[in-house]
Amino acid sequence: MLRSKKQGKEIARFKMTKERHGKTMLKAIADGKADKQVIPLLKSIASAKDFFTSSSCSGRIILLKLDAKGSKAESAFIERWHKQVKFGEFMKAVRNAKGNEIWLKLDPFILHVGTNSLENARRILKVMQGAGVKRGGIASAKGGKFIVEMIGTQAISLPVKSRGKMLVESGYLKWLLAKANKKLSANYAHLKRLQNEFERELE
Repeated sequence: MLRSKKQGKEIARFKMTKERHGKTMLKAIADGKADKQVIPLLKSIASAKDFFTSSSCSGRIILLKLDAKGSKAESAFIERWHKQVKFGEFMKAVRNAKGNEIWLKLDPFILHVGTNSLENARRILKVMQGAGVKRGGIASAKGGKFIVEMIGTQAISLPVKSRGKMLVESGYLKWLLAKANKKLSANYAHLKRLQNEFERELE
């Protein structure tokens, strides 16, 4: 009886959690705060009875300012692009950037998917494997709620400017940005594969 009562509480708690995250997701989409590249995937997951997303990022190219200790400085993000970046636009941002260190980064997608049982968490892991996502696993398992984290592998991170001085030549930066754009496109293609795998597994 105690076990049954506990399970009932966990089911009710999970339902409330899923509803809350669903409302948060819809508000973020309505307010233009959700990355458009990941919205179809988020909606696919939210439409399934036993699953929800708690946080996500579709992946992006950024210029980041670090302080003298190598930590994120105040107003650290100089520019953020969720799309391919033209070289002229990129160089203008780099030249205008001020700070101790300026870094170019390509952040891969990150996705947290919640569910209500270990069996369903394993289904998410199956989706991950089917889509070729190599980084991730069960990040949390507590009170009838399981969170699976998955992270893309397309990434770049290096300094391009220090105390107002360029660290690399423009030719190399042009090559590097082309590489970042290519990796970002591959990252978004990976998100699409994830969506297809989720829809296949959770239908």
